[in-house]
This record gives sequence, structure tokens and C-alpha cells, in this order.
Amino acid sequence: MKRVWLAGLVAFAVAPAMAADPAKINWSKVPTTTVGLFYPGQSSYEWLRSDKHPGAQGVQGNLPCAGCHQGQEKKLGEKVVKGGALEPMPVKGKDGYKELKVQAAYDDQNAYLRFQWKTNAKTPGIEYPFYRFDGKEWKVYGGPRLDKPVQEGKQPPIYEDRLTLMVDDGKVPGFAAQGCWLTCHTGERDMPGVASKEDAQKALKKNDVRKYLPLSRTNPSDWSTVKSDDEIAKLKAEGGFVDFFQWRAHRSNPVGGVDDGFVLEYRNFDKGKNHFASNMDNEKKVPKFMYDAKKFKSKATTAQQLRKRNHFLIKDVNAVAFDPNAGWKEGDMLPRYFLQKAEDSAADNAGKGTWKNGTWTVIITRPLGLANADDKALKDGGVYSVGFAVHDDNITTRGHQVSFVKTLGLGAKADIQAVKLK
Repeated sequence: MKRVWLAGLVAFAVAPAMAADPAKINWSKVPTTTVGLFYPGQSSYEWLRSDKHPGAQGVQGNLPCAGCHQGQEKKLGEKVVKGGALEPMPVKGKDGYKELKVQAAYDDQNAYLRFQWKTNAKTPGIEYPFYRFDGKEWKVYGGPRLDKPVQEGKQPPIYEDRLTLMVDDGKVPGFAAQGCWLTCHTGERDMPGVASKEDAQKALKKNDVRKYLPLSRTNPSDWSTVKSDDEIAKLKAEGGFVDFFQWRAHRSNPVGGVDDGFVLEYRNFDKGKNHFASNMDNEKKVPKFMYDAKKFKSKATTAQQLRKRNHFLIKDVNAVAFDPNAGWKEGDMLPRYFLQKAEDSAADNAGKGTWKNGTWTVIITRPLGLANADDKALKDGGVYSVGFAVHDDNITTRGHQVSFVKTLGLGAKADIQAVKLK
């Protein structure tokens, strides 16, 4: 069945000032590079350097992963995804390999990156877990397929599709050789030795451990050995971080956005207001917003309506303040996050994703020459190391497919060459 989902639902979701309309670029004239993505399982930074990995000596010598494995992406992914030492909890029906088509163009103001990939699921992953009223309390409903309650059938599989791009300009040691694996470690969510909330709070003042770079630790393989705030600030000022773009089918696409973040001691968001925020009032233990019934045709949704309509809850568009006296019934559901207009450096990137006949087409617009302290500046003639990842089929964390490092050049020789628009 033909189904089409479009972005740009919100009037305020406009891209930064640009010389070209991404939708009107003649992409048939822009070269396409096909990048192989594969399922990595728990092949972390630590695993790559251990005696469990036959190529550990080369990795320790900073040799590029692709030097040994270029062209083996499909073989590697299909082996790992079936289960074994690197995947203790295989997900039924998960694909081990995916092809990502990448095109790049730029003008005097922006870079335009176009991506296409086929989804494993027959429908687009535009849903995100909800809060469901059980007659007394609002509790989380749904989750990613790697979660134990989902695998045990206690929760339904619900999660958004995502596209991630990491970018470095040569200032992060090892990224040009090993890319995303520098950021993936023991102790992180869905990885071996996952850290407790208490331990994460003690070392990071966070509830969990997420991506980090080895240079942010005194012991790169021990997530808890975080360097001092002053040392982290110095690394950041020197450009020792990886820029992190993330397009989200539920939490950014409806408002024309793409996350702008960076990885250093943690996976951080850029300065300012994000495109999404929690919809739970932690003091009152009720949602902050509900649907405007005049615009959504009801104040809430239900499980029976999943994947039958758009469930985006957008501030100043179709959201109103939650009314505890609105006659809530068991089974009523509201999104866990509401969407909003991003601000400051967090709003740098723009994006639009369209799903049609099983394929996502996503275009990301990135201004050139950004001078923010949390951004890598793209410029004419520049060459950058990049890594790609795709999450689909209701999954998150390690359940993605990833690429080996590629190079992106703006008018310069690279694996992916951005062409100058006329």
C-alpha cells in the first residue's frame, strides 16, 4: 500500500536563511554515493582492543577499521544480528545490513545532505512511546525492541526511526580511523556492564552513560574516570569533540528540525532549546500538555489508533495545557514528548523527511561557517571525517546499522563530494 508521510507540519519550522530551497535542488544532477551500514551489536571501543577481536593489534595501532573490513559490511552485519557473543539479545526479523544513499551539495550559505534508505518495517517509525492512563496513574506505554519488557511481550514495540551523522574536522584523535566506535563503550545503555543510575549520577551527574570520547577520560576504557570540568572545557575549546546531527521521525521531523549536538564527555545537546521536551510534570505526576480537541478531534489517543494517524503533540499548534478534570478514562494516551520551536545553537540544523513506498528520503540543511563553541564549521574546500547510523523498525541504542568512516568534501576530493550549486 502506498503511504506518504511529510514533514513541515508547523508554520514556524523554517530553515536558516539559505540561497537554495533543498526541495527544489535538482538532485538527479548530484552524484550519489552508496554507503554500506551494518549491525554492530556490542562491538565497543573496549571490544575492538581486546583479545576477543582478531584485529585488536591493528586497532591499537590506529589503523582504520575499513582497512581490514571494507566491503565486508553485509557479511559482518548478518553474522552479528543473528546472535552470539556480540548480540546476547537478538531481535527477531532485524536486518543486519542496509544501504544508505548519500548526496551532498552546497552554496554560499549552506550544505545540503540528502539521504535515502529502505526501512525494515512496512510502515514508517513515526511513533514514540506514550503515557497511558491506567485509571489511576499515567505510565509509560511502549518501548524499543531491545527492551526486555518488549521482548517478553509485556509492552508493544514503539519507537521512532532516526538518522545520525557524526562529523569531525581532524581534531579528535582516532576518529578518522575508527569513527563511531570511539564513542561506544562498556557501561552505556544496552552495552555490557551497564552503569547504574547511582553510579552515573556520581561520576557524570546524569542518570545513565551515553556516548563519550576516550580523550574525555583518564582511563579511556573506564567510563567513570571523567576528567575535571576544566579539562573538559579545554578539550571543547580546542575542538576536541565530534559534531552530532540526529534527524528524528517523531521528535524533530514534524517541526522541520534536526538535532544539533556533540559528543565529548557525554552525548550533549547544543546550547539552547531543543525541538522536543518531556511531557511529564514530575511534581504533579500528570502530563503537561494534552491535544487540543478542536484541532486533533480528541483530547487523547488510544492504542487502537497507533500507526493510523499522526500523534505529534506540538506546542502552539495542537497542544493545550493538561486538564486533570477532563474526564480521563483508562486507556487514554498522550505523547511522552511535546514538540516546539528550537532556539539558539540547538536550532542550527533544519531537515525534512518523507517516507514513501518503504523508503525514507531525508534532506538536512546545515549553515556554513558556524562559529558556535559546540559546532564544527563546514566550509568551502573542507574535508571531514563522517560516520552514519540508521535506526528503524522500533529500535534504539545498539540496534542500529552503522558505517565505517567516510570522508565528506565540500568542493574537495573525498568519498562523498559535495557539489557547488550554481
